[in-house]
Amino acid sequence: MARRAGELFTRPFRSARERALAAPTLGAAELELNVDGTPIHAYVWGDPSRQPYVLFAHGWSSYGTRVASWLKPLRDAGYAVVAFDQAAHGRSGGTHTTLPDFTSHLLAVGHHFGPAAAVIGHSLGGAAAALALARGLEAQRAVLIAPAADPLAAVERFSRFVWLAGYVGRRMFAGFEQAMGFDAGELQAHNNAPKIARPALIVHDVEDREVPWSEGERYARFWRDSRLLSTRGLGHNRVADDAGVIAATLRFLRGEAVGDRVVSSPNLPYGFA
Repeated sequence: MARRAGELFTRPFRSARERALAAPTLGAAELELNVDGTPIHAYVWGDPSRQPYVLFAHGWSSYGTRVASWLKPLRDAGYAVVAFDQAAHGRSGGTHTTLPDFTSHLLAVGHHFGPAAAVIGHSLGGAAAALALARGLEAQRAVLIAPAADPLAAVERFSRFVWLAGYVGRRMFAGFEQAMGFDAGELQAHNNAPKIARPALIVHDVEDREVPWSEGERYARFWRDSRLLSTRGLGHNRVADDAGVIAATLRFLRGEAVGDRVVSSPNLPYGFA
């Protein structure tokens, strides 16, 4: 049972790849990178070798050209844009993937194109962006939109979604830890955000039903140089395309103060930040 659950947990929705293949590439220059034997399909707008560029990291069951709403505002602001399909997503190879894979592939794409002006990550892509920054990704600023903060909480949500007993989900994740040689604590936001010496904007909708607002708040509480922009009524996906969020991000990239500074307290979960 745990093995079958693991296959479901690590396989993106098939319909997402179909949507990705049907989506326009919006005039991108396209290239394929070989990352640990997996073909990773990348999209480039502008010239990252001559212009400051923004590296975009999509979420689970999404794809690189999901960045479409951001292209004109970022290009008009003078940025090149780089996006890519994670393994098992879009035009990239593979059938299964995990958060550690998301992170290593993001690091590889960033290494290929060099230091970025900013990394923008949505959902699991936001979690991967934080982990990559804590592990050496070179980006001057970070924007995390509806970021997942805790793989154990994600397993609990998955277990409820597929009507899986909690102990089976925990056994599934323990199998991942053993097979891949990591501990859940290594992937949790409160253990990684304090290591990142970059300004960050965390954007999260208070009505997000897929990744709770509290997970974005956790990033903002433990990330010393960060601010939290809370929205309402955008949910988990529309927040990543919202014109107001994009405008706020551009102000943040210009160095303006956007959102609220989160104050820590020992009475909150995970203790004092």
